[in-house]
Amino acid sequence: MHALFGQLRRLKKLLRRRGASNADAEDLVQEAVLRLHVYTNQGHEVRDEAAFVMRTAMNLAIDARRHARADRYEYEPVEKLKLPDIGPSPDEVCAAEQRLMRMKQTLDQVSPRTRDIFFMHRLQGLSHEEIAQRLGISKSAVEKHIASAVTTLAMERQRE
Repeated sequence: MHALFGQLRRLKKLLRRRGASNADAEDLVQEAVLRLHVYTNQGHEVRDEAAFVMRTAMNLAIDARRHARADRYEYEPVEKLKLPDIGPSPDEVCAAEQRLMRMKQTLDQVSPRTRDIFFMHRLQGLSHEEIAQRLGISKSAVEKHIASAVTTLAMERQRE
């Protein structure tokens, strides 16, 4: 049993690395040692006490994690749940549409190619390199078009 105590510190560290708090790791190790004690007092023989405690503590940690996760799920169908509406309010939708219209009007001041490249990047999520390949231009040219569009938008925003 004495050799077991040297391994308990390492077991606590292992449990902490696997996500248990200091207090939880301590509790798991104590519970595992208690189970070893009960098991041996019932007349059972254990060849490797350290391995018994290690496996017991790891199983207890797995069970605790499963139990903690079980509370996260709702077993009712989604249709029956009373979920809050997290969508934008009508005012927010209107304000966003107005911002987009102002942005479109501002981008009408740049060349159609600059506007198209800007939209490819911002709205379609294409990288500079992907745009360059699609249009058959250099990556540097794409960066200049995007910089031009952003500068135009920033200048308009300062005016507002």
